[in-house]
Amino acid sequence: MRRVMLAVAGLLLLAPAPVARAQTADEIVARYVKTIGGMERLQAIKSLRRTGKYTGGGGFEAVVVDENRRPGMVRSEFSLQGMTGVYAYDGRTGWKIEPWNGKKDAEALGEDELRGIVEDSDIDGPLINYKEKGHRLEYMGLEPVEGTDAHKLKLTLKNGDVSHYFMDTDYFVPIKIERKRMIRGAERESETTLGDYKEVAGVYLPHFYESGQKGSPNKSQVSYAKIEANVALDESRFRKPGATGESPTAPDASETQPKKPEDQKPPAEGPKPPANKPEN
Repeated sequence: MRRVMLAVAGLLLLAPAPVARAQTADEIVARYVKTIGGMERLQAIKSLRRTGKYTGGGGFEAVVVDENRRPGMVRSEFSLQGMTGVYAYDGRTGWKIEPWNGKKDAEALGEDELRGIVEDSDIDGPLINYKEKGHRLEYMGLEPVEGTDAHKLKLTLKNGDVSHYFMDTDYFVPIKIERKRMIRGAERESETTLGDYKEVAGVYLPHFYESGQKGSPNKSQVSYAKIEANVALDESRFRKPGATGESPTAPDASETQPKKPEDQKPPAEGPKPPANKPEN
């Protein structure tokens, strides 16, 4: 299963890493960056549009379109049964449209939702340049994932939230992420498996995510059929409709955590749209 998820056919185009294993978190992150294409190519991506399919509990499906633009903008669309919901952040303000709840107008995100979407606006993910973002990273040794050892990294964000990244020992890319965070006043643990790495503008990006509460057999999946880099995305796509003047300042990206599908309260008919990928 794990090897299928990694899409070895794509990553085998790259030379395998040396047999000697990295001993520090910084070495692992450096190899991760090198494996996926290098910092220069990564930073050359100024925008991304991901188009794919969401599969939720019960097997129902929806179309997802996730967009990112530097610096710090994100928009996610989720379409099913003729309705399209939107979650977006323009670098200062987060907003949403939830037609399945009978709401056709844009409204501000709640505190937890805003806390969730800000990190999604980080197009590179929190591991990249983590020190500059105020995070702390520790190497925790080896731990098995589906029977195969993986490097375990502990990432503590500036706000204190903790994620554990499990990095493949051959290519040093994330294959699983476990999170612990406070959601609506209660601590929740979640896990995300990611894979199907394919090249986009010279950078290998995951095209598949499976997320849910830790230990639960009920998982949601997002599979991207297409990821486009450096597409033209006007700032107005990320701005709340009808917004004028200066927007209230949202929390700094380094002080927030993303809101993933397992963190979202489902509407009366079907789930909310998932946010972007787990951290790259």
